[in-house]
Amino acid sequence: MNQHPAACVIGVDIGTQSTKAVLVRADGQILAQHAKSYQVETPKPLWAQQWPDVWLDAVVACIKGVLAQVDSAQAAIKSICVSSLYGGSGIPVDAQGEALYPCLIWMDRRAQDEVRWVRENVDLERLYDITGNGVDSYYGYTKMLWLREKEPAIWARTQQFLPPNSYVNARLTGEVAVDHSSAGNIGGIYDVAQRGWSAEALQMLGIPLHMVSARLVESSGVVGPLLPAWAERLGLPAGIPVVAGGVDAAVATLAAGATQPGNHVAMVGTSMCWGTIRPSVDARHGLISMPHVFNGDNNGTKDLYVFGGAIAAGASVTWFRETFCQAEIATAKTLGVDPHSLLEKDAAPLPPGSGGLLFLPYLMGERSPVWDAQASGAFVGLGLHHGRAHLYRAVLEGVTFALRHNIEAGVRGLTQLDHRLVVVGGASHSDLWMQIIADVTNRPVFTLADDVEASLGAALLAAFGAGLIDADAVRRGWVTPVLRTEPNAEAHAAYNDLFAQYVDLYPALKPAMHRLRATTTPPRSPGDPPA
Repeated sequence: MNQHPAACVIGVDIGTQSTKAVLVRADGQILAQHAKSYQVETPKPLWAQQWPDVWLDAVVACIKGVLAQVDSAQAAIKSICVSSLYGGSGIPVDAQGEALYPCLIWMDRRAQDEVRWVRENVDLERLYDITGNGVDSYYGYTKMLWLREKEPAIWARTQQFLPPNSYVNARLTGEVAVDHSSAGNIGGIYDVAQRGWSAEALQMLGIPLHMVSARLVESSGVVGPLLPAWAERLGLPAGIPVVAGGVDAAVATLAAGATQPGNHVAMVGTSMCWGTIRPSVDARHGLISMPHVFNGDNNGTKDLYVFGGAIAAGASVTWFRETFCQAEIATAKTLGVDPHSLLEKDAAPLPPGSGGLLFLPYLMGERSPVWDAQASGAFVGLGLHHGRAHLYRAVLEGVTFALRHNIEAGVRGLTQLDHRLVVVGGASHSDLWMQIIADVTNRPVFTLADDVEASLGAALLAAFGAGLIDADAVRRGWVTPVLRTEPNAEAHAAYNDLFAQYVDLYPALKPAMHRLRATTTPPRSPGDPPA
């Protein structure tokens, strides 16, 4: 073990499938990392949920895990910050703060009936103007309405809804506060211009004001001091500030250096989020908006984080590997290598388009800019000449086309966007995928040396919130993205034509997708998700 008595902070990120923590010195030197995995609950088709104590237990394990790696660090920890996955509905808690029902997370798509109700009964144009967001089962407010309609007994007992990081912070401090990024990402109930809950939107939707936190704070704001009992359990000093944190995609974007309008980052993991910083937003572009997690003095303005993404990005790659690539998995195990390295070796020499093959990565429906829970995946152009390598490359290309689809939606009305594209997440380990991204988007791709995105961003917020660093230090960041690859002009020209065909495929196949979805949907019974 090493001795590191300097001032330190801990950043924690609660993810969809794992929680990660990083212990960092105030100058940005990473001293320790720890992770804890778990599984999403998917009890029925279209459902995705989690009980919050799974997350809380993982946070405890990760904090203890990083502290165990560094001697004498406890006394040097000056603050902690927890960021989290987008928690959809948030956790419905009673008056004592106890969870009443699992959190309906971002990938849950059960609220289809409620989406239809909103479209038929609410002034959509007004809702767009207030919130800067649209109507879809992705958003937390439609999931809240699902609980109101499908679980009225839970709704009657619910005191308020807490995002995952807010729930954990409330347990650690005894104080309830919701950060602006998490509040804005709920969608339909947050006024993006006034930066607060919208009484008008809440009334239109029939959601009582008491069900949202009375206290909103910046992501770098202090929720409260760490309670003595939790300090003893975690091995931390009692009373250190617990900083609010925010939605992990925006926090990862901060870690990758996005602090100014025009900065943009693609986070490609289980899902894909591409986001940029901008001063204003129009919901009609089909993307998602929320206050950014860092709002230093930017000429008096409060920046927004505007993003879109594919719901099944890395998940599409995992699905393909586990379903079709047992031979590569077995060989990789024997050789002691990653099976993806074997797949990429065969796929890399193939030309753009994988021999006339396109893949739509809509394996769980799709988010922006398609917004269709009934969309489904497809390989189009299959021939006898195609093998596993062609299909694997087509999957990587299809997810990358989805990335470009979101970028093109996001640049509408935007006066500036950095030429370089920073990519973080598991996909950044793949040289082939990074080259495909560069060629499809025609942008130089930059990546990070350390794979600690959101947890490092949380640590950065912890240091800033505790006053250990100033706003200029946040803008400089703790890591510098490095050039990974440049686009190839010939490949980009080929991908331009292929991308146009990709965009045309969804509207052409949509009727068939919906009919097929109807034929595979089992008969509904009380409590089942909407068709």
